[in-house]
Amino acid sequence: MSKTIAILAPGAMGSAVARRLGENGARVLTSLKGRSEATLKRAADAGMIGAEDDAIAEADIILSIVPPGEAVALAERLAALIVRRAKKPVVVDCNAVNVDTVQRIEEIIGSAQAPFVDGGIIGFPPQRGGKSPAFYMSGEHAGEVAVLKDLGLDVRIVEGPVGAASALKMSYAGIVKGLAGIGSAMVIAATKAGAADALRDELALSQPAILARLEVALPDMIPKAYRWVAEMREISGFLGDDHPASQIYEGFARWFEHLAEDANGEAVDAELMKAFAASVAQKKT
Repeated sequence: MSKTIAILAPGAMGSAVARRLGENGARVLTSLKGRSEATLKRAADAGMIGAEDDAIAEADIILSIVPPGEAVALAERLAALIVRRAKKPVVVDCNAVNVDTVQRIEEIIGSAQAPFVDGGIIGFPPQRGGKSPAFYMSGEHAGEVAVLKDLGLDVRIVEGPVGAASALKMSYAGIVKGLAGIGSAMVIAATKAGAADALRDELALSQPAILARLEVALPDMIPKAYRWVAEMREISGFLGDDHPASQIYEGFARWFEHLAEDANGEAVDAELMKAFAASVAQKKT
């Protein structure tokens, strides 16, 4: 297998993954049609090569790394490109989608007779000299992307069919981002009621690990909240409409939607979250 990888799209995660692959000898393609100047620069800095659709379809592996709400549409676009090819790329969906969604994507890619792998990314975008996030892979073709491990990615096979890796991602994100949702909501409520310092001091005494996590998570989540909206709805769908907890994640979706709007507007709640995190750091000095 040659080392031509296509990554769609060149966002924060996709471009960082591209840089890591390029550092280890891969040729990384992407689509830059209609992209912003900031995206063009990010792709160039990562060493990504802008390519036409025909070249994308000729890659050995295609990694789909987009917001979850765009995953199905991208799969349909890729299937239309691949169906005419005699040589099929391995398509890996790396998005935060639920089991039903990824199985639908498998059907779309399968209609083009291309091998499909269910992927889930856990961790932050790789930085220069740092470790790779974990790329969990499942499905009968998961072994066909082992070359990604040789190219610098932390690939971990989940035994099970398509859906197993996505189930892991949904469960993990539901815990980690759910805790961030609870923490941010309660910090803002406590602050508006005049109890921020008391909450901070009680957490420091009885729940120091939670307080340490909030110190980092609160400011970190502000620019990411918009991306978490669709992911929370995927987690709600993962639980299923009849599950009593599914509405919790629908609530988180609405909460993150509010935080995203707040961050792009007057940033009232964003400033409260930052102030709480800063007070935690100051209290330690």
